[in-house]
Amino acid sequence: MATRFIKIAVIYFVLAIVLGVYMGMTKSFQYASVHAHLNLLGWVSLALVGLIYHMYPQAARTKLASWHFWLHNLGLPIMQGSLFLMILTATESFVIGTIVGSIIAGVGVLFFAWNICCNVKR
Repeated sequence: MATRFIKIAVIYFVLAIVLGVYMGMTKSFQYASVHAHLNLLGWVSLALVGLIYHMYPQAARTKLASWHFWLHNLGLPIMQGSLFLMILTATESFVIGTIVGSIIAGVGVLFFAWNICCNVKR
């Protein structure tokens, strides 16, 4: 599970860098919040989770770890894709996607927290 989290983190890192380069080339800095979320919730958070699961393999072997992985990686693209489209179109049409994606990713993070509390011992 640790490897899976680290590999998907690298994908988010590449996406964030590509978006950052695009923003710089086009001076389209209105997407900065999408760029930041891809970096923090994608790259940084998931890389740290991967390292934590590497250090505590008993936590990585749980259903909570699997649920966290899938919910986080379902919710984050929905949330950030919707936010990107909302900014691109300058409409509120995609706000429901940002809300739903945020809730899905948030539940995944709660599963991670619960997993750590229950399965990481001294």
